[in-house]
Amino acid sequence: MKVVIVGGVAGGATAAARMRRLDENAEITVFERSGFVSYANCGLPYYVGGVIKNPGELTLQTPKSFMDRFRVDVRVNHEVTDIDVTGKSVTVKDLTTGAVFEESYDKLLLSPGARPVRPEFSGTDSENIFTLRTVEDTFRLRDAVTDRSVKHVVIAGGGYIGIEVAENLTEKGIDVTIVQRPPQLLAPLDRDMASIVHAKLREKGVVVKTGSSVEGFEHENGKVRVLLKGEAALEADMVVLAIGVRPDTALAEKAGLKTGIKGSIVVNDRMETSASDVYAVGDAVQVENSVTGEDDLISLAGPANKQGRIAADNICGGDSRYRGSQGSSVIKLFDLTIATTGINEKKASAAGLEYDRVVLSPASHATYYPGAKSMVMKVLFEKDTFRILGAQIIGAEGVDKRIDVLAAAMSAGMRAYDLRDLDLAYAPPYSSAKDPVNMVGFMTENLRNGLVKQIHWDELDEVIGREDAFLLDTRTPQEYAAGHIEGFVNIPLDELRDRLGEIDENRTVYIMCQTGLRSYIGCRILSQSGFDCCNISGGYGFLEAIVKDKVPPADLYPCGMNRAR
Repeated sequence: MKVVIVGGVAGGATAAARMRRLDENAEITVFERSGFVSYANCGLPYYVGGVIKNPGELTLQTPKSFMDRFRVDVRVNHEVTDIDVTGKSVTVKDLTTGAVFEESYDKLLLSPGARPVRPEFSGTDSENIFTLRTVEDTFRLRDAVTDRSVKHVVIAGGGYIGIEVAENLTEKGIDVTIVQRPPQLLAPLDRDMASIVHAKLREKGVVVKTGSSVEGFEHENGKVRVLLKGEAALEADMVVLAIGVRPDTALAEKAGLKTGIKGSIVVNDRMETSASDVYAVGDAVQVENSVTGEDDLISLAGPANKQGRIAADNICGGDSRYRGSQGSSVIKLFDLTIATTGINEKKASAAGLEYDRVVLSPASHATYYPGAKSMVMKVLFEKDTFRILGAQIIGAEGVDKRIDVLAAAMSAGMRAYDLRDLDLAYAPPYSSAKDPVNMVGFMTENLRNGLVKQIHWDELDEVIGREDAFLLDTRTPQEYAAGHIEGFVNIPLDELRDRLGEIDENRTVYIMCQTGLRSYIGCRILSQSGFDCCNISGGYGFLEAIVKDKVPPADLYPCGMNRAR
């Protein structure tokens, strides 16, 4: 069997190695357009910033190592320009010599990846305009910020690459401005959680301009003027385009393969395309969103690796199936970790799902053990079924651990309230006896059983000022004095039972604390005393982060308030 693979990196390289493990006799050839066949593309921004110092660390495999270990013929700087799906051959151009030749195949695997969006603005063809996709792009950008006197960089786009480049350049002492057309950065997050990201960037000196549109570039004396729609231009030494990526599928379209969203290659769950004996994997393919069941584009290394393995199994006569993509991801931002899995509110609404959410700010480990840090967790679930739809977590410690547990629970089909029963590892330096994931289970169980009602920050405007609403803040007088919402009466939780007479029992009580925990306890006290009570989800700290562009403090538990719900 002769197999040709177009493209290396995650999908293609994984498939090649898997095929060899399954079939020692297969003839496997990989054509890679760039000069590197298997590299850590997720690590590229960290080489730009100098965190990864040795460029060799970015290269996971070389043509020689592939040949030595797997007997795979890897040809870098070779671009496949045409596919003949009827004659089962590809046309290849050697980019070093210019020679063009044809290569036949029995099975063909496409792993072309995605390309950075490079809008047709004026002035984009300049040595001062950069993108970041390949190792070569990385070397060019690293050399530019190292060799030149670069003081100010504008990054167009606020996705994963834009954020990571912003962090790394800022750490090198370079002034950074992020320009983003949508009203928030990091689209997988909801607006409320993205507010924490905006606040952290601004805290570190990054200028964040959301709702601003780049219209073009002007160049003069080695500088760049970034032209904005309806705003004054920005002056910069260089610009990084991180507007997003599109499936790199011109080759597939030219060959007549069926395409879908943004020109992506349509495949079935065996990673087979519309052409016989042609497979496709990675960022170039359309997948099923495993939460909504709808077609989607999810450009992440984890799914690409799994797809490469599945395609290899099937090429070698097996029957492996891809179950869809959930979109689990994690990113570092200075001293914060930001992680998501599943869908956000925007996608849930677009899919027509009736959902609710819980917001909590638990500690990363037992609060009596030194060094506990708070995190903000938001978990979405379907209203009637309590099926977990997605989660977003931001914090200084323990974030990746919790998002992985939630991702596994979602994949296993667990309900949100089932999280209460998970038997998770506990020791004071690592967690609490009631892990934050268990706490999500307790909270959703309380909602399911009617022990508490809740409203969210974006529903508060409908409540404040209403005659039938009594607004109660159960924080300490010191917390209340440091900042509160007008109209809220301060009765500290520990005084609540003795001051019930101060609350109008004919009005619905909307109760707030710093994180939503003390207000929940207050709600239980009031409900059992005959009051109609509604807890304000997330608390004042979450609201302050959204409204005042403020990063929630890392230590929200000075008194060790990590109690059961």
